[in-house]
Amino acid sequence: MTARLLVVEDDQGINEVVTTKLRQEGYVCDQAFSGTEAALMLKETAGKGYDLVVCDLMLPGMPGERLVELVRKSGVDVPVIVISARTQISDKIDLLRLGADDYLAKPFDLDELVARVEVQLRRRTGGSGTGLIRRFGRWSVCSESRTLVIDGRDVPLTRTEFDIVEALVGRPGKVFTKAELFELLWDEDCPEDDNSVTVHVSNLRAKLRLSGTDAYIKTVWGLGFKLESEGQ
Repeated sequence: MTARLLVVEDDQGINEVVTTKLRQEGYVCDQAFSGTEAALMLKETAGKGYDLVVCDLMLPGMPGERLVELVRKSGVDVPVIVISARTQISDKIDLLRLGADDYLAKPFDLDELVARVEVQLRRRTGGSGTGLIRRFGRWSVCSESRTLVIDGRDVPLTRTEFDIVEALVGRPGKVFTKAELFELLWDEDCPEDDNSVTVHVSNLRAKLRLSGTDAYIKTVWGLGFKLESEGQ
């Protein structure tokens, strides 16, 4: 089934170039030229009409930050790639905290954007297909449905957060360096001083805190993270 993407960019020239490139790669693309228009399009489909959103930040009507926040608060599990002229690390971290899955600074190479789209879509449709359920402490992790259940309740996770859980629960006790997790998550080498993994782990822990299982994820200072059950 062909993936359907929503490109949100107020600059008509950039929007057309990005959309044309993605269509050439075989994707079905809809266009929005303001944050408000994009929000309405996502609301009309309850977000389920799209497999991925490419979103600028400086948008009329509703800024991209607010759009990302609305998508995540709605509970829609659609990956969001932010494209922006802002290049500060702090801007990237803020967007990841809001729930963006990836961030690409302008000007960017169209082939790189396509590669990042492919990574996110691959992760969205990924899974073992075996229905395997791994249990760890009070967690039940299903790779096929990409769900984390704690005490009978689903925990809403972003794609990146689930991938972190899946990696950790697959090898309890193993210390995953930040570079290893970055490569697993984005299929590329980790840039120096990149804090993306730390931000996503922080977001994940905040969601796990409600169940009291955030302590399962231990920080190994100077190295990375590992999964460790209560009492260890």
